[in-house]
Amino acid sequence: MGKRDPRVDAYIAGSADFAKPILRHLRELVHRGCPEAQETMKWSFPHFQYKGMLCSMASFKGHCSFGFWKAGLLKKKSPSASLLTGGEKDGMGHLGRIVALGDLPADAAIVALVKQAAELNDQGITKPKPKSKPKAPIPVPAEFAAALKKNARAGAHFEAFSPSHKREYLVWITEAKTAETRARRIAEAVTWITTGKHRNWKYER
Repeated sequence: MGKRDPRVDAYIAGSADFAKPILRHLRELVHRGCPEAQETMKWSFPHFQYKGMLCSMASFKGHCSFGFWKAGLLKKKSPSASLLTGGEKDGMGHLGRIVALGDLPADAAIVALVKQAAELNDQGITKPKPKSKPKAPIPVPAEFAAALKKNARAGAHFEAFSPSHKREYLVWITEAKTAETRARRIAEAVTWITTGKHRNWKYER
């Protein structure tokens, strides 16, 4: 059996009057579609879990939202996928802007989507990770390059650093507001790099 969380009751009770019937109805549909779903609160709004994240709902000042954790996969697999909107970046969830019960799709369609979402979790299908765009390289400032050239040990260590550790030093140096600050940071960087220290060595364990 699923598990209800009293914090979700409190969340609904504290929502605007227009939102309460919407949230209650969505809650019941989730449990109808996945009787083993467990409720929890994450990021200050209700979530439903079943062998991982399943879906969530939220209320705002003028609307409610409902979203699926694996909406992208549902759009490829579920017969009810046409009901899903683009995403949650605008706070509209995957069922659009909901201000009244009449804005919701048919109960059977929502229940079907919940069942499909639960099946994805049953099958262990994971949410694809977004591909991160490669960061633009930061050119090595001429003064820093010259300082590394003068100190062969520092230059060798810097060349052996990973791209991320090189980038930490380069960002720190190039973000200096004044020439004096930049010169000081270059001097400190060379001192640290000579002993093989990374930019944030003070915080490393």
